[in-house]
Amino acid sequence: MFKTILITGATDGIGLLTAKTLAGEGHTVLLHGRSAEKLENAAKEVGGTPETYRADLSRLDEVEGFAEEILARHDRLDVLINNAGVFKTTQARTPDGLDTRFVVNTIAPYLLTRRLLPIIPTSGRVVNLSSAAQAPVDVAALRGERGLDHMGAYAQSKLAITIWTREMAKDHPEGPAFIAVNPGSLLASKMVKEGFGVAGNDLSIGADILRRAALSDAFAEASGRYFDNDSGDLAEPHPAARDAAHVAEVMAAIRELAGKGGRS
Repeated sequence: MFKTILITGATDGIGLLTAKTLAGEGHTVLLHGRSAEKLENAAKEVGGTPETYRADLSRLDEVEGFAEEILARHDRLDVLINNAGVFKTTQARTPDGLDTRFVVNTIAPYLLTRRLLPIIPTSGRVVNLSSAAQAPVDVAALRGERGLDHMGAYAQSKLAITIWTREMAKDHPEGPAFIAVNPGSLLASKMVKEGFGVAGNDLSIGADILRRAALSDAFAEASGRYFDNDSGDLAEPHPAARDAAHVAEVMAAIRELAGKGGRS
């Protein structure tokens, strides 16, 4: 059965390749990007007439507007793939004074997911891009009260999205499924080239696991789990994701910051 699938950060890298793969199989793919020009080019690459949505995920008001656009045009979204992410950036702070890495990698996907949950069926899936790089979250940094280097902010933001994936799964035991995925370390994405100066591994490694997490029966019972594509199996995230006090502190900050960006 064909699905309606939204992919954030779909203008290059793993997001674009995943979009091309899914569209090629007949699914309706909704493309998100930050640049109108790159979105137009991505739509041409994907083929057909995919819907495109432009929003800067470092601005929570734009995330809110993005969600409203989707809700206005669709009454069902089978899969949401929160793929967009940032590692190195020249703008480490958002206009609101928050860390850009935390906003784009953690808070924006949380807000978008919360907004779109009413149209995601219990049989649907939310696939969140995590990473092998995970570190305990400095909640003061998450709140914008302390600065971090690129790697510190990235690793902490990826543990934070893994944490809220697990917590949202607990809040919705009937579904949809919430799955955090490390698509593979050092894949040949723009982020890896800019961040580490290496060409990286075949992007299809990442696109394939995102497709499987979104559609495969193998992931039907994986809600709240973390899939590590480096080992090729479900795995335990960083131990801090299982520290109840740490999780509670992180979730309180995420909910508060997402609430400031939207109406919840």
